[in-house]
Amino acid sequence: MDMTLPRLTSLAHGGGCGCKLAPSVLQKLLSDLPVAAAFPQLLVGSENADDAAVWALDDERCVIATTDFFMPMVDDPRDFGRIAATNAISDIYAMGGTPIFALAILGMPVDKLSPDTVREILAGGASICAEAGIPIAGGHSIDCPEPVYGLAVIGLGTKANIKRNADIRAGDALLLTKPIGVGIYSAAFKKGALDQAGYGELIASTTQLNRIGATLASDTSVHAMTDVTGFGLLGHGLEMARASGLRLELRAADLPLLNQASALAEAGFVTGASNRNWDSYGADVQLPPDAEASLRALLTDPQTSGGLLVACAPGEAGRLVAQIAAAGFGAARVIGRAQAGAPGINVR
Repeated sequence: MDMTLPRLTSLAHGGGCGCKLAPSVLQKLLSDLPVAAAFPQLLVGSENADDAAVWALDDERCVIATTDFFMPMVDDPRDFGRIAATNAISDIYAMGGTPIFALAILGMPVDKLSPDTVREILAGGASICAEAGIPIAGGHSIDCPEPVYGLAVIGLGTKANIKRNADIRAGDALLLTKPIGVGIYSAAFKKGALDQAGYGELIASTTQLNRIGATLASDTSVHAMTDVTGFGLLGHGLEMARASGLRLELRAADLPLLNQASALAEAGFVTGASNRNWDSYGADVQLPPDAEASLRALLTDPQTSGGLLVACAPGEAGRLVAQIAAAGFGAARVIGRAQAGAPGINVR
């Protein structure tokens, strides 16, 4: 990287999915928008905070559409592009679909970044799309005060395989496919406290495509899925709990973590988005009375290109974890269960 140019992260007030508006703020902004009930082909809209919109083409097939973009959480432009593209494509997999093409979303401070840097960002995104087997078929760009990159992604699926937030069943086991701690690593990186091994772990996690979601969607024992991103594990779990009308129980000791996540959280490397997330959950989330601050930091940590939170029949959880691990997600774990009760989350 040309050391005469500014660090990418120095040009942004936030990075990755930590840039997202707090859940409570987003809910207020969307509360007065008209519902889409007049469009019977719209199978999934914004009503339950699902990962993507789903539109029926006929009795079997549907189109899945999403968009996701953010500011850089790392300084390497190619890595930034790769992370942003992986994160955007994930929404299609989380709904149980397969991506077919993408459109690029680009906003760059052209007076601060060189054309070579911007090309590297685009090349990083294109490399992940190639890995997913899809083209970037176009896009839109603007001159922007802060660097922004992402994708709009279109996918295909079948009605029978669409996985919505609202479809968890009482008794379901809850699985998580990737370790958490991405936001904590990002905070440490910005302050020069993340070593090379940690950076490699961060990139490996955030650029791993969640394509296992398309496979899981065809398994009848899998009832619901979402990807864990900027609202943290608690925030996205809470969306599922509220949509399904159930209470989730998470076991803190079973959470998969990035190797240095606990130590860095204890050292105070926590993002501002983590605190905003916690303030948004309200009384619907209950932590153990003796919970350490570091546990709250992990549970609220904004994930960028995080794993899938999967609800499945309890008797099939072991088989599914083994299948997910065999597909390259070695950190996959059973982390809790769903049960009848007031919608919310208890952490044990």
